[in-house]
Amino acid sequence: MNRTARVERQTNETQIRTTLDLDGQGKNNISTGIGFFDHMLTLFSVHGLIDLEVEATGDLEVDLHHTVEDVGLVLGDAISRALGKREGICRYGNAAIPMDDALAEVTLDLSNRPFLVFRHPEKMPLQGRWDASLAKEFFRAVAQKSGMNLHIRLAYGENWHHMVEAAFKGFGRALRRAVSVDARITGIPSTKGRL
Repeated sequence: MNRTARVERQTNETQIRTTLDLDGQGKNNISTGIGFFDHMLTLFSVHGLIDLEVEATGDLEVDLHHTVEDVGLVLGDAISRALGKREGICRYGNAAIPMDDALAEVTLDLSNRPFLVFRHPEKMPLQGRWDASLAKEFFRAVAQKSGMNLHIRLAYGENWHHMVEAAFKGFGRALRRAVSVDARITGIPSTKGRL
């Protein structure tokens, strides 16, 4: 079974290319022009055992938003394409990840019914130019394009870097479980007969 995808997206704001292998080893080559974001995507790849290449250029002089959101759209699209009909997958995944002072809980369902719940402490400091809204927009875009019901709760933490890092690691781990193939599952893992 070949669960790979290559997706490109070009707009007046961003140009993005990605390749993805759901059955990889966590190898990655990521360049978005946003160092912190590159680090987070690397963590997602390594902890998800997903081989990932992302090459993105965007209007960073305007804001980070367009690039972050569009990478999320492309990544979500790639996940959906790589899953194909979603036959034999475990479908659900979850992970609770501590990172020093922070704890993130991630739970997802590859249901083809996109939804995001993203909870975090009220006061979130900036990490460079990165803020809480960017993480939320990224995960919303991934969920939308991949058909994923995604719940992320940053339970607590003092350091924003640690909180976001735990979320990306947790997202990788939860997705790794959800996309795993179980030989006992025949066909689509749903009583409806389709996802």
